[in-house]
Amino acid sequence: MKAIILAGGSGTRLYPTTQIINKHLLPIYNKPMIYYPLSLAMLLKIKDIYMVVNPQDKSLFEKLLGDGSQFGIRIQYVIQEKPRGLSEGILLCSPYIEHEPVLYLLGDNILYGHDLPKLLESAKKEVESSGGAYCFGYYVHDPERFGIVEFDEQGNVLSIEEKPKKPKSHYAVIGVYFFDGQACKLAQNVKPSARGELEITSLLEEYLKLGKLKVKLLGRGFAWFDAGTYESFLEAGNFVATIERKTGLMIGCPEEVAFRNGWISKEDLLKLAKKMDKTDYGKYLRRLAEEEVHAF
Repeated sequence: MKAIILAGGSGTRLYPTTQIINKHLLPIYNKPMIYYPLSLAMLLKIKDIYMVVNPQDKSLFEKLLGDGSQFGIRIQYVIQEKPRGLSEGILLCSPYIEHEPVLYLLGDNILYGHDLPKLLESAKKEVESSGGAYCFGYYVHDPERFGIVEFDEQGNVLSIEEKPKKPKSHYAVIGVYFFDGQACKLAQNVKPSARGELEITSLLEEYLKLGKLKVKLLGRGFAWFDAGTYESFLEAGNFVATIERKTGLMIGCPEEVAFRNGWISKEDLLKLAKKMDKTDYGKYLRRLAEEEVHAF
């Protein structure tokens, strides 16, 4: 399986800050926002990652992440000239993905929870073995603001509606999706919505027509943030800070994931730590290498 991370867009909800910098490069507490979805893909042992970025931001992402070799992965950058909707990311990456299954992540979504890797791994394996698509539902109090999924007791999706006036459930579809090898083909069927965008819900509906769309619910113990507004941005940063201070362990640290996956050596980790010796982040990496802490 390969991964696509959508990190383009204009970030208008974070203006004026994002008039001069891509929102995915802004810090969520002590690390760039893009580290969180990147680490999630790496947790699932995915090494081939396609980063969809704006043309003016490509050099900045390259300066931060390079080609991914420092993490033992391969990052390729795919240019999105102008944001035309979330499904466009699949279309832009179709020459590279072709008929392979894919994990599709929105770069401003931050997810945390007990046994999260196991939950995602389960969906990943099912898509790889049986095909179809998986989305994830998170309970919200204001479903009118989100794409809402309706489902049966077996997790089969019955309907998906974008910002419904009369929601059929309280579960919002979050920015993490697994698609089988048909994603690129089905994305070609997506037509612009009333607001002129290629909606991700429209791609999910293509799978729903085939009876191949399922949902996994993120229940109690999970936290999800769409860090695209100042309020949620601040909430996400405060949440990460609290968890990290209480546990002594980091969330969304790609160097740590690479080390635990065996993709980089202790020596590699120490080299990365040396660049940041004056920060708590660098000290954390050094502690990982020297103490070989084993708990996530």
